[in-house]
Amino acid sequence: MSFIESIKTVLSNYAVFNGRARRSEYWWYTLAVTIVSTILYVVLVVPGLSEYTAATMDAAMTGSTTVPAMPGSLTAGYAVLSIFNLALLLPGLGVTVRRLHDTDRSGFWVFLGLVPVVGGIILIVWEATAGTPGPNRFGPDPKAVAQPAAA
Repeated sequence: MSFIESIKTVLSNYAVFNGRARRSEYWWYTLAVTIVSTILYVVLVVPGLSEYTAATMDAAMTGSTTVPAMPGSLTAGYAVLSIFNLALLLPGLGVTVRRLHDTDRSGFWVFLGLVPVVGGIILIVWEATAGTPGPNRFGPDPKAVAQPAAA
């Protein structure tokens, strides 16, 4: 599955939590979201953060006890980044659950990610593991090539 194809597949299955997802579908989508989030952070948040840090340092150097106001650009940057991440929450959960299904695990294992450090590491290992070959209890193998109908 290609980079663009995986993004289209995940977004077209916006809130689908059944079935199976290939490793390429999961990891290409994860890479795309990470890249876009990083770009949004650098472009929208970092400038406002730099401005706020400089204002705070100036206030500290002058001995002022008042905290400078947070710049509007920083607030707007965090708002846009938050909306972006919130909009992609369901597709991300959906593809993660489908990826767990591909390894023949229940989607409820996604809650393992709430366990600090260890839970996230276990999920990453499972997401990187090859799916079960052939059909499993969650559906047909997404890697299987469609067989022509027998005449």
